[in-house]
Amino acid sequence: MEVVRAATLDDWEPLYDLIQRSGFGLTSLRLTKDQLHERLEWSHFAFTRKSERPGGEPYVFVMEDRATGSLVGTSCIFAKTGGYEPFYAYEVVTEQRESEELNVRGSVRSLQLRRIHDGPTEIGSLFLLPAFRGQGRGSLLSLARFSMIAQRPSRFAKEVIAEMRGVSDADGSSPFWEALGRHFFHVDFPVADALSTVSKKFIDDLMPEHPIYWDLLPPAVREVIGEVHEQTRPAKAMLEREGFASRGLVDIFDAGPILHSDRDSIRSVASCRNPKVERGEVPADAKRQIVTTSASRFRAVNSQVHWIDDDHVVLPEATRRALQLSEAEKVWTLG
Repeated sequence: MEVVRAATLDDWEPLYDLIQRSGFGLTSLRLTKDQLHERLEWSHFAFTRKSERPGGEPYVFVMEDRATGSLVGTSCIFAKTGGYEPFYAYEVVTEQRESEELNVRGSVRSLQLRRIHDGPTEIGSLFLLPAFRGQGRGSLLSLARFSMIAQRPSRFAKEVIAEMRGVSDADGSSPFWEALGRHFFHVDFPVADALSTVSKKFIDDLMPEHPIYWDLLPPAVREVIGEVHEQTRPAKAMLEREGFASRGLVDIFDAGPILHSDRDSIRSVASCRNPKVERGEVPADAKRQIVTTSASRFRAVNSQVHWIDDDHVVLPEATRRALQLSEAEKVWTLG
């Protein structure tokens, strides 16, 4: 059984080893050891804080294989984007143009840079080792985060976004970056990608202010704008089932789509329930759901759940142990 839990400072070195295997394109995991340690410190504060106002703090989750005790995945919630450094994105804008003299009417598309200072909550940094993909583990690692949002909605913005990884090849080369970003930043895509986790000042210094006209980009580049990496398609489909959709924003580096949802409209947030756990037998055909503990000592598993009534459930003994439940404790369920 795998359990998703709040990361601790003891996870520092194994988590660093894990994210080294994440490959190119996962911007928010391009961290040095010191940067990761600082993120874990902030995450510990985030899970244990008393204030309910959203800041820029990260909530870092890890997936642990209970059979071996090793970390096999990670994900994160960034309570708020923007602030001291803005959140940058390109907006795909379509404008109607008309010439009476030529009797010509048409639309002109462009990419226009947006700086968002008072930004939304962002879910991201999701990585799961290939050997553990499938059997609902990716859903657990991703969707468990929504229990945290459902439990403490005031800690998060009213809008939630997810930056999807854009199209790139096995060496980390991005067609969009090669056609656009390289001409202004003069470095390889992975270098800019990693630097953006430390400071975004270079974006303001070098990014062109004027619109980038769609029709001036090569056809092969236009085709990847708003598209996701093949490994990201399952994650995109999962979020779309949760109610996320594109609103015309794409990443400034690889043009991956940025998906949006109103916080309270996310399916798993809206359906989250808080029953009390009772002792009893769990039927073999009991429905499987994601079950989590409270936010302050967060743990989550994918388990069978037997509903006695609207306010009481019975869980398998293995689930109780994995969640470290005490007697008559309440849990949170998704779905």
